[in-house]
Amino acid sequence: MLTLEGLRQLIQDDQLETVIVAFTDHYGRLLGKRVDAEFFLDDVCNSGTHGCDYLLTTDIAMEPVPGYDYANWELGYGDFHMVPDLLTLRLASWLDKTAIVLCDLHNDKSHQPENIAPRSVLRKQLEALSADGLICKAASELEYYLLENSYRQAFEQNYQNLKPAGYYLEDYHILQGTRTEKYTAAVRRHLKKSGIPVETSKGEWGLGQHEVNIRYSEVLAMADHHVVYKQCLKEIADSMGLSITFMAKFATDQAGSSSHLHLSLWKDGKNAFVGDEQIGPVKGSAIFKWFLGGWIKHVPDVMPFYAPTINSYKRYVDGSWAPTRLAWSYDNRTAGFRVVGKGESLRIECRIPGADCNPYLAFAASLASGLDGIKNKIEPPECFIGDIYAAAHLPRVPYSLAEATSLFENSAFAKETFGEDVVKHYSHFFRIEQKAYDKSVTDWERKRYFEQI
Repeated sequence: MLTLEGLRQLIQDDQLETVIVAFTDHYGRLLGKRVDAEFFLDDVCNSGTHGCDYLLTTDIAMEPVPGYDYANWELGYGDFHMVPDLLTLRLASWLDKTAIVLCDLHNDKSHQPENIAPRSVLRKQLEALSADGLICKAASELEYYLLENSYRQAFEQNYQNLKPAGYYLEDYHILQGTRTEKYTAAVRRHLKKSGIPVETSKGEWGLGQHEVNIRYSEVLAMADHHVVYKQCLKEIADSMGLSITFMAKFATDQAGSSSHLHLSLWKDGKNAFVGDEQIGPVKGSAIFKWFLGGWIKHVPDVMPFYAPTINSYKRYVDGSWAPTRLAWSYDNRTAGFRVVGKGESLRIECRIPGADCNPYLAFAASLASGLDGIKNKIEPPECFIGDIYAAAHLPRVPYSLAEATSLFENSAFAKETFGEDVVKHYSHFFRIEQKAYDKSVTDWERKRYFEQI
């Protein structure tokens, strides 16, 4: 990570010229500005900069969308204030002479955080956590597909007939990993140089599917690492004439890509999940039990924060390594909630989010659900032993974005936890995504009906 003094020295040594000042939109994409490094030191690091508030109301193609209270044509699409969080200042070592800093978004008039901004949604839950004297340590495991086509080629081919980097299932295979090591080694190297500690990389279960795991940290820092990680991987691929995708379900006949979330709560330097109470096959604390109970119970209330796109829900297929039912088990990859570790490493892994999730929203949903579990002493269901895919009696994750949005929009828990303005805003966001899909003609339809109907 970089201090301002370190940044100043790099500028003086002609090793740094540009600072990217960035934030995430609702899709989890980094947006922002490139700022002259000296101007950043002289002005932006203290005063921030401005961006158009329409950026929190656009669709994925950057078109302004009507129907939002927050920003619209009638209000004139004004500015919000981008406030750099200097704890996130780092080299973007994969770029030439460039650093990056992430921002909180504040209202330009009140100078208060914009409630609907993803980082603000997570910060609100961190305030609730802190009030209980707790901190959260977290990790997100991102999977992706690596393709031999460039992004431009993929676009020009209408994303058809793309060539994965692998041609057989390569889960843990070293040989196939060696074939893509030029890319993956660059990723590991640049993440590490950019202040994101790397643990491992490996092949995954799909053709050309991989993951690079980074070390856990406090939850806000982990969400920040997650978005920088995605940007780094995409831009390195682009520079090599390759492409990667974080779609939750890239191909019908291939495994989906997840973002498994690992969480534990800590107090006074110790894991608060550790205890002597027997909870299924686990010895844990009441905090562990109730957090798990609340997290499971509230999945339907917050599901769009884990699965925000049409494509997200195509990942939930039995026998595909993606969870389909709401249950917990110890070290069982068929479970939506997999408890792993012992002692200080005891943690809960939620396997529901896909690689397309916005990490700020996914972590906020997880914390809000677990904290409500602690507050109301919500008991988890019995630990399930066996193949959860075969347990048809267990409650299922929602089937579609439309279903999940309705549950979220009408959830008293979501409104009380995040605020009615946030729920209304994001419900509109998810419904716009659904409407865009509903009116589109797909390749599947043409293949199925063109001749046969």
